[in-house]
Amino acid sequence: MYRYVLRLAAAAAAALVAACATTPPPPGKPEYMLVGVDKKVVFKDDGTLQLLPPGNDSIVIVDIGTDPAHPRVVANLPLMNSIFGPPTNLAIRPDGKLALVANSVDWTKDGDNWKFVPDTKLYVIDLTSNPPALLDTVPVGKQPSGLSINPAGDLALVANRADNSLSVLSIQGKQVKVVDTVAMVDSVSAVVFTPDGKRAMAAKFPAHKVALLSVEGQKVTYEKRDIAVGLWPYNLGVAGGGGLVLTADNGNNGRSDGHVDTVTVIDIEANPPRAIDKAVIGDAPEGFAVSPTGKLAVAILLGGSDGPKNAWFYNRNGRVVTLKIDGKKVSKTGEVQVGGVPEGAVFSPDGRWLYVGNYVDSNITVLRVDGDTVVNTGVTVALPGPPASMRGRVQ
Repeated sequence: MYRYVLRLAAAAAAALVAACATTPPPPGKPEYMLVGVDKKVVFKDDGTLQLLPPGNDSIVIVDIGTDPAHPRVVANLPLMNSIFGPPTNLAIRPDGKLALVANSVDWTKDGDNWKFVPDTKLYVIDLTSNPPALLDTVPVGKQPSGLSINPAGDLALVANRADNSLSVLSIQGKQVKVVDTVAMVDSVSAVVFTPDGKRAMAAKFPAHKVALLSVEGQKVTYEKRDIAVGLWPYNLGVAGGGGLVLTADNGNNGRSDGHVDTVTVIDIEANPPRAIDKAVIGDAPEGFAVSPTGKLAVAILLGGSDGPKNAWFYNRNGRVVTLKIDGKKVSKTGEVQVGGVPEGAVFSPDGRWLYVGNYVDSNITVLRVDGDTVVNTGVTVALPGPPASMRGRVQ
């Protein structure tokens, strides 16, 4: 009898384990990610770009909160977007209610072909409406590219590449307006606030430097201090609890060339702030993101996937490089293959998932964070076109 009871208990336990293994996790709250789709630019076999007629771009809004392992497209807004700019030309306010998207270039006829010219549009998107909708269009500087919203959600900076300037925008409720312009001397591609909102850093792409800025209320001041980093710093992020700024040094003016490139580590707590290290990561980091935990960063490598198919450095797919952040030490911990010409990258709010946009494949790769590395889950999310940029909510 005793053995019979034990067998029944074991069977019940096994049934419970099986049920738990097959029962999906409870749904979470919706959490949005923005994806800028550019259907005007095609990478040809010889590595050159074919420019197609405009009119089919969009800003795709993806829910990564309800089921983080299987994101879902919830809206598709017909707005022009461009691959000609860092994949950080969009942002979501910390409360998740408002989004900003900069359109870097406009399209114009050039005989029988097309060419791009600097644009000045910043879209304001209401994420509280169902479905999300365009709320306003605000003129900023020429070729607005990377942008950043401060942690308080009431101030934004936009890097204007063709103007050599930063636009300063106030955010009050759903009203966004330009309140100042900061001259930067050189072209700036990306910008980021520190977690306390009192400082900001801007990547000077062609000058191979990072500029330091101070922030007091709505007054943003360029301190006239630059820090030399690696070649062609395209994107940057704040890590280590706000004590470090990491730059993704593209190495070849936005394209692959087969040579290794770096992430530069800047200690902004030092007096004066300075570059203290470099991590060698691989060929042509384009996208860059820091986990909300502050202890992991990823550099998204083109890795030759944008090059001529007969080039010695050509690869069909790009890669994700993981970087462990331990105090002031940043070290490469792994490398995972994703799709063709990967651009943007977004961490989930809890830092457990990573989403990477593959331009050539018109999809998103879903990766799971595993300690100091990431694992490709094999799950992809189809998009209505090539993802040129991606951004999640400001943490």
